[in-house]
Amino acid sequence: MHTLIQPDSYVVLRLPSETLKVVQIAPNTTIPIGKYGSFQANLLLGRPYNLTFEILDKDKDHDYAYLRVVGASELHAEALAEEDVTPAEHADGKIFGAGDGVEYELVGENGEVLMRTNRETIDDSATQKMTMEEIETLKREGSGAGKDLIAKLILSHSGLDQKTSFSLAKYTLRKTKKYIRRFTVLPLDVPMLAHWIMTDREPVKIMEMRGEILALMGSWANIHHSGASPLQPIGNANAEVGGHRWLVVDETGGLVVAAMAERIGILYPAQEDETSESEPSTDQEPNVTSSDTANGVTKPQASSPTTERSQHHHDHIPGMSALNNTITLLHANAQPNLSLLKYFGFDTSNPTTSHPLHTHLKTLSWLQLLSPTEDIGYTEPEIISPEVLQTYKSSKRGTYYRKRRRWQRIKSVVDSTRAGGFDGLIVASVMDPATILHNTLPLLRGAAQVVIYSPNIEPLVELADLYSTTRRTAYVTASADEQQVLKEDFPLNPTLLLAPSIQTARVKNWQVLPGRTHPLMTGRGGAEGYLFTATRVLPAEGRVEARGKFKRRKTIRGEDVSGQAAPDVIAKAEDTKLGPNAGTEVGGVVEGDEKGEKTKGGLEDGSC
Repeated sequence: MHTLIQPDSYVVLRLPSETLKVVQIAPNTTIPIGKYGSFQANLLLGRPYNLTFEILDKDKDHDYAYLRVVGASELHAEALAEEDVTPAEHADGKIFGAGDGVEYELVGENGEVLMRTNRETIDDSATQKMTMEEIETLKREGSGAGKDLIAKLILSHSGLDQKTSFSLAKYTLRKTKKYIRRFTVLPLDVPMLAHWIMTDREPVKIMEMRGEILALMGSWANIHHSGASPLQPIGNANAEVGGHRWLVVDETGGLVVAAMAERIGILYPAQEDETSESEPSTDQEPNVTSSDTANGVTKPQASSPTTERSQHHHDHIPGMSALNNTITLLHANAQPNLSLLKYFGFDTSNPTTSHPLHTHLKTLSWLQLLSPTEDIGYTEPEIISPEVLQTYKSSKRGTYYRKRRRWQRIKSVVDSTRAGGFDGLIVASVMDPATILHNTLPLLRGAAQVVIYSPNIEPLVELADLYSTTRRTAYVTASADEQQVLKEDFPLNPTLLLAPSIQTARVKNWQVLPGRTHPLMTGRGGAEGYLFTATRVLPAEGRVEARGKFKRRKTIRGEDVSGQAAPDVIAKAEDTKLGPNAGTEVGGVVEGDEKGEKTKGGLEDGSC
């Protein structure tokens, strides 16, 4: 991910009211942030993330307002200036209050109030002497970036002397969040995008998937970058394993794909030389002068019709052509729904060839997977000889080549997907998970991880029952004819998945303050969200049988009664190049005697 703000990138603005606003930093545009004002987008270009800016008052000589970087010492001035709450002691040494932040109303012998609470305080709008007209006038004047207005509001409060230190701090904080003109620039990554959609947008569009569920999916699926590991053929000539190829069914608008791509390292475009184009210079037309830098004030860059960026010529790179670290997306429509990838600089309708997802993200429909011959895109276009092509117009000739390239891309993706050998399956869909696994499990290699997300637990409970130990035992002991008769009881082969489990995770926010530590009661409801996890296994075909001579010899830890190593144990160690106590697994069955030692006769005469 970029460390500096790039042109046309999306960022998150955290406003004083703790509201998140996602904006695109388009050069030479104005970014409004509601009641807090507006600023020029050029002021943020080339700046680091996680800085807090303050919108200064608009100068008469300029049509825009400058930004000032707020330092950490100023941000935490109130916290640093707080005095530690100490117990109040009477003259005789008795403690009237504890230092836990809780205040009590205590009256001395002379009637003096030693400590008080806000129990008798009445919060009424009449205590504020300033009218709304005066407040609006001060807001329009905009003096001190809202700090002058906050100070006047506090001074004009008639019941200020009745407030405790805690209630006064809450009142000041509430007015600061309402009127201070500040914002913090945060990077837009996958957890931030999920949090923003869950809190400020429509969570149903992402199946109410929280950030902790996304992290749990990536952890159980073991998604990571594998480097340039070569593919190894297995079975038939078309099937290959290795290279970390993932099969995904995503109906969250691309959120799951983005989370996987971020773990693999293919979500963000290649980082250009940021220092050459974003470091401020004082001997050119400045965006920040030396005096402005000293004061922490940010001024806009020199206006130009377009932002000056180095233009690189990219050769034609065929899409979906990567062999390692790929994500294959299965979708049910004519085009996949990956609208959320636009926040990371990738547009599926007009992809950028320099973006890693252009080559590492492969898409195909269910029709192309199950019945490719019925899809028109899989049908090879008519081959035209070069002599005839020379007679075509350039536009018609270009159309012919585009059709050929599109057919080659679709055929390559469909054939490689149907060949199988994927390292994992991640599903986030409203479809029945049993129908998805029926067609996708044969495409996974052995030991591949299966992770399925569902907002509700009921579909996953039914799926876990289909792969339960009891059902697997009944399926293995039944004959082939009985399996056909009991096909309704076995809609899926229960021997293909091992150790199915269902789990969930939810992060609970807590308020941590002296004497006031408790979980926040303002958390949203909605679906809990559950994960089904299992491991793909390759069951042994046929019956496994071990034969051979099993000699019983009284040994003590590989030694006979004479104190020397038993001859047969030594022979076994030499034949198998293993230790005397090592066993050998043949066809999924470990051959050995009662001590767990594999006999020599088992290797010579045994068969399985």
